[in-house]
Amino acid sequence: MNDVTTVQEDAAISCSDLVRIYSGEGVEVQALQGLNLGVARGELVAIIGASGSGKSTLLGILSGLDKPTAGRASVAGRDLLSLTRKQRLEYRRRVVGFIWQQTERNLLPYLTARENVMMAMTLAGTPNRRARSSELLDVLEIGRLADRLPSQLSGGEQQRVAIAVSLANEPQVLLADEPTGELDDATSAEVLEVMRGVNRELGVTTLIVTHDPAVSEHVRRTVLIRDGRTSTEVFRSHGEGGEHSVAEEFTVIDRSGRLQLPAEYVSRLQLRDRVRLELEQTHVRVSPAQRVQEPSAQRPTEPGDEEDRA
Repeated sequence: MNDVTTVQEDAAISCSDLVRIYSGEGVEVQALQGLNLGVARGELVAIIGASGSGKSTLLGILSGLDKPTAGRASVAGRDLLSLTRKQRLEYRRRVVGFIWQQTERNLLPYLTARENVMMAMTLAGTPNRRARSSELLDVLEIGRLADRLPSQLSGGEQQRVAIAVSLANEPQVLLADEPTGELDDATSAEVLEVMRGVNRELGVTTLIVTHDPAVSEHVRRTVLIRDGRTSTEVFRSHGEGGEHSVAEEFTVIDRSGRLQLPAEYVSRLQLRDRVRLELEQTHVRVSPAQRVQEPSAQRPTEPGDEEDRA
């Protein structure tokens, strides 16, 4: 893809003031409302949001399946707004890998695990397909299952094959849409740890989009989306065995200086309507606004008051 315009070479994913508006039957829905996001090369990031928050719309744009209404978006240096139809197809085959939640969208049921991986490489014209497929299945610890059909695999094994398929053409960015949505908790944790291992060993930038807050336990950085905007971020440092030792939460300030506070903070402190801001030397203090009570005026003592009180 030498003819594709490249921008922002230092970032694997870059979104600036991203807007997506859907129109139909006289109704407009603004799924993204000026979203900003930056993901460095080699990073493993989770995007978490409730239904309707805009996370699936964002993933559709980054995967090349949708286009933003306004703003800028680039992946691996490719300007997603300027891609031609042919370039967009090549982008989806070689630049990004994709993992769907539903197995039937990831794997062809009549092909074995190895054949599914090789099929992705055949479509992209990748050489050394058999050796490459064996290597990927071994990395994902399912080499012994290479000749089995998807129906002969467990849910977790199917998702491991799906990860191998998504990595078949050595993409620079891996996008995953609810990759553990149909798995139980134990299997979900195993698959997420596999994805973390792939990110660490292969260095592929990985973005996981989900509604499950538990996913944040398996990544260093979690970005929360609310109402079509990035709102808060959580950074974790992981110790041995996947246990995290530090978790720090940050909120995002837009270009107008506005920020969104986490719903838990707003509820716990009963913040509403307006809040009190106090500028300190190194930070801004935000606290519930309390109405200042004016001192009650004292009426001059009149003759006879003492007798009335008596």
